[in-house]
Amino acid sequence: MKIAMLISGGVDSSVALRLLKQSGDHDITAFYLKIWLEDELAALGNCPWEEDLRYVRAVCETAGVPLHIISLQAEYHARIVDFAISELAAGRTPSPDIQCNSRIKFGAFFEKIDNTFDKVATGHYARVEQRGNQYALLRALDPVKDQTYFLSRLRQDQLARALFPIGHLPKKDVRMLARQFDLPNQDRPDSQGICFLGKIKFPDFVRFHLGQRPGDIVDAESKQILGRHEGYWFYTIGQRQGIGLGGGPWYVVRKDVTSNTVYVAHAPQRSAQARHVFEVSDVHWINDPPEAAKLLLRVRHGPNLTGCTLRTLDSDRLEVTMNEPDPGIAPGQSAVFYDNEVCLGAGTIV
Repeated sequence: MKIAMLISGGVDSSVALRLLKQSGDHDITAFYLKIWLEDELAALGNCPWEEDLRYVRAVCETAGVPLHIISLQAEYHARIVDFAISELAAGRTPSPDIQCNSRIKFGAFFEKIDNTFDKVATGHYARVEQRGNQYALLRALDPVKDQTYFLSRLRQDQLARALFPIGHLPKKDVRMLARQFDLPNQDRPDSQGICFLGKIKFPDFVRFHLGQRPGDIVDAESKQILGRHEGYWFYTIGQRQGIGLGGGPWYVVRKDVTSNTVYVAHAPQRSAQARHVFEVSDVHWINDPPEAAKLLLRVRHGPNLTGCTLRTLDSDRLEVTMNEPDPGIAPGQSAVFYDNEVCLGAGTIV
């Protein structure tokens, strides 16, 4: 089997590569995806790409696997960054990592390699299972590391070629294997943040594209002006850190795009504004639409799932009723649906 292994320089993809190498007589080629931000925004921070590549080359050399570097800078800009910036400018909270997987790693990269490889492997914590003539996306066995939230917009043709070699392992076992394989990056910390930013700070990235627009921070209950901000696009519903007000903690509960106002509340008032009913549009089902109306739901990446009930509004919109209210529901966020361990797909919160 010819396998294209996407490798990033982190422990997860490196262990995935070594597991594939030892599992059989596969023809493996490693690929590192070069993205556009390293050139355009290098002045904003210490970008990790050179460091990544040092680890990638060392891992591939010790594994005896050829490495190719592919530039997807134009594709990132057109398919991910433009999308994220337009969503932020509209006052919504985008999920660029979800788009990164469907449009880049399993999208633009598939287009680059055409049909020269049978499978594309990554270091994601997820599982794929063939069920009849369809492929199901299953949650990883490690509930904390499970990354199906970020893979929830994959299509059947993408899942059919996807391999997730570490999806059956807890993170601690992946670290243990990294030490057993004596990987050069065995002690390297996990990367955090949005897929295309690296070590660039998100506010700096937003400021570069949208600039600053001072406005008021207002107490949602008393309507008193508490302070000033540099632009509503720097904030998201549910945010607690970085608000810069005394007497906290404060939480962002609403944004008014027209007046450029950010509304905040203390925890009790925030809880009072929690929502348990919302709508989603742009609904994507990985397999056939579910027959059951009662499912499990995630509105952000993490181990917590909550029960929900779906009601069809039209061909592209659903009403979602959560069993428990959530104070962090934000327009633009992805709501990802599950039937037990199976990730069914996603919709965009209206």
